Amino acid sequence: MPDTITTISSKPIGNLTRLAELWRYRELAWSMMERDIKVRYKQTVLGVAWAVLQPVLMMIIFTIIFGGLAKIPSDGFPYPVFVYSGLLAWNLFATAVSSGGVSMLGSAQMIGKVYFPRLIVPIASLGVSLVDFAVSFCVLLILMAIFGVMPGNQLLLFPLFLAGLLISAIGVSTWLAAVTVSYRDFRYVIPFVVQIWMYITPIIYPASFIPDRFQWLVYCNPVFGWISAIKAAILGTPIVWTAVGISAAWSVVLLIVGLNYFNRAERRFADII
Repeated sequence: MPDTITTISSKPIGNLTRLAELWRYRELAWSMMERDIKVRYKQTVLGVAWAVLQPVLMMIIFTIIFGGLAKIPSDGFPYPVFVYSGLLAWNLFATAVSSGGVSMLGSAQMIGKVYFPRLIVPIASLGVSLVDFAVSFCVLLILMAIFGVMPGNQLLLFPLFLAGLLISAIGVSTWLAAVTVSYRDFRYVIPFVVQIWMYITPIIYPASFIPDRFQWLVYCNPVFGWISAIKAAILGTPIVWTAVGISAAWSVVLLIVGLNYFNRAERRFADII
């Protein structure tokens, strides 16, 4: 049998071909995901506990300031449960975008030495986000038990909404990963943008808190539908399907734009990284 010949071309390949290539390199993706998780928690003082402390401390601060002092409504639910359910979804998105956006710079040595689908790098960075989410979700269950909040049948749709949020995160993070290779100072912009994005998303306040004349701006937020649906699935409130549909459309657009930009920029990575 002749040896397998791999031809590396500078011509961009289609997204479907790219996905097939990712599947062939799935073991490498899994190994990189394990590496990122170990690097995140190895030789740290808090370790996995940081995944709990960060959202819990934010929940306590928001509860005191917005729920206690500012008297922000929480749709009839205990404010700690209301805000933590939103933070749970948001932190998954924010961590995925932040880590994926700078992931190419962290793998610069590997990219310059050996060929593999570069798209694996930002996708593999999702592993840390999912671990943090799983740990934080356990805390949410404890909070719901303490305050006597029971989810409804909508909880069955929770994985679907979570998948939609992850698709949006992949679209944004792949675009940012390609941008930060060319413009290194952009990595300092990402945390600022993510922080501002959190405050304009109804997480610490309900969407009903926004005046009717500005409601259309809320629906322009690409992740509003997913986060509101995740909160509804957890709290047992009605799901706003219009918002979910808009976010689903946003997810497709973000994924296509992110993948296409990444594919075009990928040819220059080895030279400029």
